[in-house]
Amino acid sequence: MFYDELKKYDWAETTAAIASKTLTDVDRALTKTRLDIDDFMALISPAAAPRLEQMAALSRRLTLSRFGKTISMYIPLYVSNACTNHCVYCGFNHSNPLTRVTLDLERVVLECEAIKRLGPFENLLIVSGEFPSLNGVNYLEKVLQTARPYFNNMTIEVMPMKQRDYARLVDSGLNGVVCFQETYNEARYKDYHPRGMKSIFEWRVNGFDRMGGAGVHKIGMGVLIGLEDWRTDVVMMARHLRYLRRHYWQTRYSVNFPRLCPAEGGFQPRFPMSDRELAQLTFAFRIFDHDVDISYSTRERPDFRANMMSLGVTSMSAGSHTDPGGYVDAELHPDDHELEQFKITDDRHPLQVAAQISALGYEPVWKDWDRSFD
Repeated sequence: MFYDELKKYDWAETTAAIASKTLTDVDRALTKTRLDIDDFMALISPAAAPRLEQMAALSRRLTLSRFGKTISMYIPLYVSNACTNHCVYCGFNHSNPLTRVTLDLERVVLECEAIKRLGPFENLLIVSGEFPSLNGVNYLEKVLQTARPYFNNMTIEVMPMKQRDYARLVDSGLNGVVCFQETYNEARYKDYHPRGMKSIFEWRVNGFDRMGGAGVHKIGMGVLIGLEDWRTDVVMMARHLRYLRRHYWQTRYSVNFPRLCPAEGGFQPRFPMSDRELAQLTFAFRIFDHDVDISYSTRERPDFRANMMSLGVTSMSAGSHTDPGGYVDAELHPDDHELEQFKITDDRHPLQVAAQISALGYEPVWKDWDRSFD
C-alpha cells in the first residue's frame, strides 16, 4: 500500500529539493515529453516563475490534444453534515454548534429534482460528513440507488471505506470516489485532525489503494491548500498519483487544489496560495500528467476560473450548495446559509457558467458517462 511507499520520502528533504531547483532545471523539464518527480519539483518551484507563460502555452496545448475544447460540468449534493471528526478547518467539525441534518431518501429525491431544475447535470458528487451509524455504507447505498434515475454519473466524497464496501457501492451504481488527503505531512496531520476516524493517517492515505482494488472507475485526489507548504504537499500527491497509475492502470484520475475558505471555528491558512501560484501548479500538473482531469470548484472566483479554463482545467462545478438540503432550501429561503461547510466564491447560476464557457469558445459537457456502461 502507498503508506509504505510514502515512508521512503522525507518531508524536509523534499522541501529542500524543491527550493534548490534552478531555472536550468525548469528549462530542462520543459523540453521533456515525460516528466519525473524531479522535473515536477522544478516546475512548481519558485525558480519557474520566469517561465510561467511558456508553461501556460504548453499546458494549453497538451490539454487541447487530450480533452479538446470541453469543460465537464458537475454539481455536489450534500446529504449529511453529521460528523464525528474534529477537523480544525471544517465547518462540519463535531464541536461546532450547528444543526446536524442527514437527508432521508424522500428529501434526496427533492434535492435531485431541484438540481435538475438548475441545469441538465448528469455528473453528481454526493458529499457527506463521517458518521458511520448515520451516513455509512448502508445509507450511501440507498442514496446512490435513489439518485440513479436522475444522474448517469455518480461520485462520492465521504469517509474512507473498506475495499469490500467500495465494491458494494460500485455494484449499486457508483462511478467515482473523491478523497482529499488534506496533507501528506504525517508529523503535522494530527494537529489538524485531532479526533475521529480521520485522525488515522495510514487508514486515510491507503484508502486510494482500496478504491483501486475495488475497481472504482475514477479516483479524485487533492490536498487542502493552506495547511502545510503547498509545494511539498503537491509533490507527495504527484508521487501518489504515479504510484496509483502503476498499480491501478485501468482507473481514471482527477486532481483538485482547493484553497481554504473561511469556515466555522475561525481557522486561517498557514500557507496561503496566490492566484499566480495556483496557475503555476495547474500548468505543472498538466505538463506532468497529460491525461489527468484537473478540476476547479466554486471556491474559485468566476474571473479566475474563466482565465484558467483554456490553460489546463477540464472540469468545473457550478451552482453549488455546501449544506444538506441546500438546493430546495435555496428555492424557499435564498438567504439562509446556516449549515454550509464552507463559503463558495462563484455563486452564479449554472446556466450563466455554461454561457460563459460557450462564449469563450468551449463546450460545456453535462454528460460524459452513460449508465449503460456500468
